[in-house]
Amino acid sequence: MKITSEFLKEKSACTDGYRYVAEKCWLGLESKPFIRNLMADKKYDWANWLIVRVMKRKQYLAYAIFAAEQVIGIHENQHPKDDRPRKAIEAAKAILKSNNAKTRDAAWAARDAARASWAAGAAWAAGAAWAAGDAAWAAWAAGDAARAAGYAARAAWAAGDAARAAWAAGDAAQEKMQITILNYGLKSLGAK
Repeated sequence: MKITSEFLKEKSACTDGYRYVAEKCWLGLESKPFIRNLMADKKYDWANWLIVRVMKRKQYLAYAIFAAEQVIGIHENQHPKDDRPRKAIEAAKAILKSNNAKTRDAAWAARDAARASWAAGAAWAAGAAWAAGDAAWAAWAAGDAARAAGYAARAAWAAGDAARAAWAAGDAAQEKMQITILNYGLKSLGAK
């Protein structure tokens, strides 16, 4: 898929991002090279925003689940008896496998439980719970593709925030997690 001016306007890209890519002469590039360019320029948040908007539903749900799974251990180490974020991830996986009213209801409940866990947790463990909740919410919101993609993107970024805080390594830890998640997303987009 080519990333065009029309595509970015349709998806409500921010003005700063649009100007940036126009000045770089990237409009018209295929999505994967476009995303790689953003990553090379360390525009990880923009790459994350875009990647879920070029993915199909199953891809961005898997992306959100992957992001949450990268940091769920942070929460579980801090709160070993709190399985609510883990259940949110499992609920999202259930929808990915079989999208029906029962799995969507379970994802909604799991999302609320994960958010309750987020409210009670330490900042870095809370980011993991938030990522899990957004993964479940992305799965639940399948009827509204734009909203679901947004939740998938938020799950990826909550994972990055959780990683940075947990590792107390500043921006380097967050950047490493963001790159790992974005690379997973690029791989899921397939060839090219």
